Formats: sequence, C-alpha cells, structure tokens
Amino acid sequence: MSENLPSPEEAVQLLRKVGCPPNVISHCIAVMRVATRLAEKIKARGVKVNVQLVRVGAILHDIGRSRTHSVHHAVIGGDLARSLGLPNSVVSIIERHVGGGISQEEAKILGWPRRVYMPQTIEEKIVAYADKLIEGSREVPLERTLNKLREELGADHPAIERIKKLEREILSLLKDERVE
Repeated sequence: MSENLPSPEEAVQLLRKVGCPPNVISHCIAVMRVATRLAEKIKARGVKVNVQLVRVGAILHDIGRSRTHSVHHAVIGGDLARSLGLPNSVVSIIERHVGGGISQEEAKILGWPRRVYMPQTIEEKIVAYADKLIEGSREVPLERTLNKLREELGADHPAIERIKKLEREILSLLKDERVE
C-alpha cells in the first residue's frame, strides 16, 4: 500500500489536536467499530477492501466538527484533512460521508467547491453507511436515523433514498446477512 495512513491511535490524536469535543471523538470511535466490522465481513466474502483505510477514515470522518456541526463539516473537514497532509483517500471519505452523499445540485446550493461528494469507493460507502448506524456513540437501527432525517429534511428528501440505496449495496455485499 503506497498511502501513508496514520494509525488509528494517531487519527484519534489528530481529532484531539484540532479540537474535536470528546463526544465527537466517541462518535467517531463508535463509527470506526461498525465500519471495521462491516469491512472485515465484506473482505471475507472476497471483495477487495482496504480495512485500514476504513478504520482511519471512520475515525477522521467528522474532523470538520472541530469547526462546525452543520452539514458543512464535510467540506471543512476535507480542507482541514488536506492541510494536515492526509491522503486523498481519507479526504474523500470525510467529504463524501454526509447524507449518503451530496449531489452536484445540492453542493451548488450549499456553496461548496465543485467536487464529487457522493461516495464512490467501497471504503467511502462503508464509512458513510456505518455513520448512519451510530447515534452519539450508540449503535441504532438504520430506520431510526431515517426517521430523524425525515423529520428534519422532509419525507421526500433525496438523502433518504440515497441512504437506503447505500444500505442495499452494503447488504448485497454481505449477501444480505444482517450485521450483528
């Protein structure tokens, strides 16, 4: 592997260094546990997955919450990760984890730079999905997260269907096995 990924311990230290609050760090560690479990199960089924990238990307996915708790934490986190010299693969996980991805139209409305904000790689998809299974630092059913999003964004918001699609894709890689 050519990328110079930080270790999980170094990733947690980076969150502390940039000023992420303890509750955000706990959330990121919880997401890392679920994402790692998913990545290992998917890899065991013969899919090529960089488990270390999933682990580190999950820890760092909310680094932008050191500056804001709005949806903009994805872009701010990506910029922060770039300034820290993190690999592009980690930056992409950070920028692409919100809402099951953000479309070009949504990104334009949000005033974000022209980039791709939809998860593309299996590692990005695993972290984006795992994030939707954690509320605070507790694992919750995806339906709970979707219900909260329906209340906040409206029942017909495109993020709802994107997250459901993400779940279908992940579960198909697990051969529809429910993750325990």
